[in-house]
Amino acid sequence: MALAAKYDAKSIEEKWYNYWMQNNYFHSEVDERESYTIVIPPPNVTGVLHMGHMLNNTIQDVLIRRARLKGYNACWVPGTDHASIATEAKVVAKLKKEGIDKNDLTREEFLEHAWEWTHKHGGIILEQLKKLGASCDWERTAFTMDDNLSASVIKVFVDLYNKGLIYRGYRMVNWDPQAKTTLSDEEVIYEEKQGNLYYLKYKIEGSNDTLTIATTRPETIMGDTAICINPNDERFKHLRGKKAIVPIANRVIPIIEDDYVDVEFGTGCLKVTPAHDPNDKVLGDRHNLEVVDIFNDDATFNSFGLHYEGKDRFVVRKEIVKELESMGVLEKTETHLNKVGTSERTKAIIEPKLSDQWFLKMKDLAQPALDAVIGKDVNLVPEKFINTYRHWMENVRDWNISRQLWWGHQIPAYFYGDGKEDFVVAESREEALILAKEKTGNTSLKDADLTQDPDALDTWFSSWLWPMSVFNGILEPDNKEINYYYPTNDLVTAPEILFFWVARMIIAGYEYRKEKPFTNVYLTGIVRDKQRRKMSKSLGNSPDPLDLIAQYGADGIRVGMLLSSPAGNDLMFDEDLCKQGSAFVNKIFNASRLILGWQVDATIEQPEASAISIQWYKSRFQQALLELENNYSKYRISDALMTTYKLIWDDFCSWLLEMIKPSYGSPIDAKTYQEVIAILEDNLKILHPFVPFISEEIWQQISDRSVDEALIIASWPKSESVDKNLIKEFETASGVVSGIRTIRKEKNISFKETIEVSVLNSEKTSTTFDSVISKLGNLSTLDYVDAKVEGALSFRVKSNEYFIPISGAINVEDEIKKLTEELTYTEGFLKSVQKKLQNERFVNNAPEQVIANERKKEADAEAKIATLKSSLASLQN
Repeated sequence: MALAAKYDAKSIEEKWYNYWMQNNYFHSEVDERESYTIVIPPPNVTGVLHMGHMLNNTIQDVLIRRARLKGYNACWVPGTDHASIATEAKVVAKLKKEGIDKNDLTREEFLEHAWEWTHKHGGIILEQLKKLGASCDWERTAFTMDDNLSASVIKVFVDLYNKGLIYRGYRMVNWDPQAKTTLSDEEVIYEEKQGNLYYLKYKIEGSNDTLTIATTRPETIMGDTAICINPNDERFKHLRGKKAIVPIANRVIPIIEDDYVDVEFGTGCLKVTPAHDPNDKVLGDRHNLEVVDIFNDDATFNSFGLHYEGKDRFVVRKEIVKELESMGVLEKTETHLNKVGTSERTKAIIEPKLSDQWFLKMKDLAQPALDAVIGKDVNLVPEKFINTYRHWMENVRDWNISRQLWWGHQIPAYFYGDGKEDFVVAESREEALILAKEKTGNTSLKDADLTQDPDALDTWFSSWLWPMSVFNGILEPDNKEINYYYPTNDLVTAPEILFFWVARMIIAGYEYRKEKPFTNVYLTGIVRDKQRRKMSKSLGNSPDPLDLIAQYGADGIRVGMLLSSPAGNDLMFDEDLCKQGSAFVNKIFNASRLILGWQVDATIEQPEASAISIQWYKSRFQQALLELENNYSKYRISDALMTTYKLIWDDFCSWLLEMIKPSYGSPIDAKTYQEVIAILEDNLKILHPFVPFISEEIWQQISDRSVDEALIIASWPKSESVDKNLIKEFETASGVVSGIRTIRKEKNISFKETIEVSVLNSEKTSTTFDSVISKLGNLSTLDYVDAKVEGALSFRVKSNEYFIPISGAINVEDEIKKLTEELTYTEGFLKSVQKKLQNERFVNNAPEQVIANERKKEADAEAKIATLKSSLASLQN
């Protein structure tokens, strides 16, 4: 069966993806086979496909397709995350365009809009993944706010609360004034920014004296409740027990003493603002200071900001500096580099804020998850991330799990009174009412007396259960699916969510199933442009993945993404890689088209050249198969692709097909044809994880296949013995063929013209591939001689010298001139190498590999000089 004249990626991709879907090849059910499971890092429901998704999901698809071929019951669970902050922001923005203010809606009304938006946009990214060829079990598609996943989240919250691990506390938190919610420490990105250090003078009460403090945030003086000095600082002993007056606010505040003050920083005097700095809060608690919160939730000033009330904090900073300067309070300003916390989601600058929030105690929960990675029960690939993981887990802080949002899982705490402790935690309102009656002894309490906490849980509090909740392992911990698919095998994700998600999933796994959630964590790099910038829409340096797929085909993009993507290292994306991937796909297509177009004659005997060529390629294939096993086992997916790429492009297309193909217009013998078809099928099996569409297309064209014979569910090639000697012999033979071709090209000897070759066989080289050399070199004779052939061109392969008699068409004088020039150049090159090797300083200090390379250059140059001199001697005699 012949392939089409040209490969049409679009139509072939649509055809085979539909075929795979119609025949349910992606779906997995519990059976007697060993399972192989991957859960997708659920992309935000707000998201669309970007280059990071392309890389991550291509790797997952490579692993899952290979697992199917290896005979595992492969299950790749897709889904999306509700993404509280991002989705709520999208919905709020949409409502604003429609003239609707979120604050004018009830929670229920807002959630109706949020669900409407989710149903409309939520599946976009999953549909886009199908274009890439992602073979997810789409019947298992999960969403973090599905009923059973939501119930799992609530159940876990109640359980952890009852264990004393979740508590409510009034603490300093990271406040995002744009999203108007608190964030966990891990959701704050610290960036170094150039700012100013302002030196301000405070009057000492009852005198004309002043003290100077340095601050990066002059606007927060409105919240100052003390000045602090170091008790060992002799410069300020005269201030002990005195009071200072806050400029503008004219509030009298105490001067306190504490070792916390760094006498070297600024002026040695510190303003204390307990409501707006975590360290100041600690100081304030230690000295029983008043707490004055000067900000509204959107970081505008409240009434404590006096005449700045209602203005944004950064507007106030500019205005208050001018006011302080006009009052003579601003002594000087210096530039200052400091770290500024920004929201990972909204990019807004974080404001420290005191607030009642819910926290999860992490120290004891984290220990099993730390032990799992240190003890290699869970493997991080590459291992360089282990120390980072260890540092975070050993210094883990309590997790702030509450968010001031409506979109998400509402915290299952129910208040029945005015006090901070007047609440119960329960999985339902009905259960909460029973608990409230028991706690208060008030049997007349009604459902209307209960008010559920309006806050939602941190998005990560649902996704940390993902490997369990997608198999309903929280609600039904002994169901057949969780027992079969869990723990999962591989997790492919980005290093930046190692703590947000990976570490927390490991913690949850040990807490709720007493075992790891996965065995291996493959941490991909970041996709960057050629200038090493992270690809992003905001920079405008990220191509649209769907445009790339349309241009180069999904298979081409998959190859392009993986060609330079070593685990844990960033990928410097270049569109030329996609061109290279597309060229590889076309190479596979054209090679297969050539084979399938051959006419077969059963009466022809198999040529010797074809027989040995088939034997060689089978050994070369088995050698590559061993390399693939090693690379896959170490998650060197890029290396696995390169092994496959070189095997197909070089060994199969460039060598084997040339070695076995019949003369133009002639048929091929049946034995060779059957063997090369079997080889092609094995090639397609190892290609399939990387290029699923083209491989399935060719597989199906080779012969009529039933639905049970599709490539996607075929068997991975079996490992057999490798004839290393045969591979080594071919290396020599290929060198001889290349030498003959070079002389033909340089001397303009037509390939149609047969030539004679004589071999001065110093190494007693095997004659195994002589038939192949004769065929590929179009030789009339290949003789072995005991002496050099006079009047012939020559080349050397290892220690053997090969001679080609001069054709009458060659101009001897021109050839002598050319060889003389090449000899002069090579002798000069040899001298420069030898001079370097005679330099003791170089030899003693250069790395061993560099010395070895120079010695090889020397040996190669000497061998080439000998050959050139021999050729010249032959021509001059």
